[in-house]
Amino acid sequence: MLPLLALLGSVTALGIGTSFAKQLLFPQVGAQGTTALRVGFSALLLLALWRPWRHALTRADWRAISLYGVALGLMNLLFYMSIQTIPFGVAVAIEFAGPLAVAMVSSRRVVDFVWMACAVLGLGLLLPWREGTGSLDPMGVFYALAAAVAWGLYIVFGKRTSHLHSGVSVSLGLAVAALVVLPVGVAHAGSALLNPTVLLIAVGVAAVSSAIP
Repeated sequence: MLPLLALLGSVTALGIGTSFAKQLLFPQVGAQGTTALRVGFSALLLLALWRPWRHALTRADWRAISLYGVALGLMNLLFYMSIQTIPFGVAVAIEFAGPLAVAMVSSRRVVDFVWMACAVLGLGLLLPWREGTGSLDPMGVFYALAAAVAWGLYIVFGKRTSHLHSGVSVSLGLAVAALVVLPVGVAHAGSALLNPTVLLIAVGVAAVSSAIP
């Protein structure tokens, strides 16, 4: 039950943190600035917690972590860009196409496809069929689809780091992700990122949205 409870707790924390981010940070620093603060503070929190510099890594390890981190950074940035203009639940439903595709390619048992069909049905219920897909902002849908690709790559590249201590791979992966998204956030929001209130909220969002999950 532990992996299932961990997954449930992860998605619950992610949902709560993302909701706070959209309500409190988006109006002040936009999706790009919010992503930079969230990923940056998450990296700092987990680097302090796990202290990955105590572990010796090979060049292959660094290559795997770098790919994992780039996918992680793009996934966060693209998802936040999508929920600027389309509802959170709809964005998640679209983005989940990424891990579903990975699951379909890697699954071999019939029961796996039964679970995937249940997931597709549940996600389909989140989409606004009654209003029609034309009611969704095309750019928001595009960003969600791009985030789906990044999420799929995140899973694939994350598997390549599975031989490492999870605290090491996640903390260093977030550090790489921060290097990817920080320039985008700074270019968009500039000095607004240094507002004390924004920074305080961002630490909480980072802990709930990324560090805990």
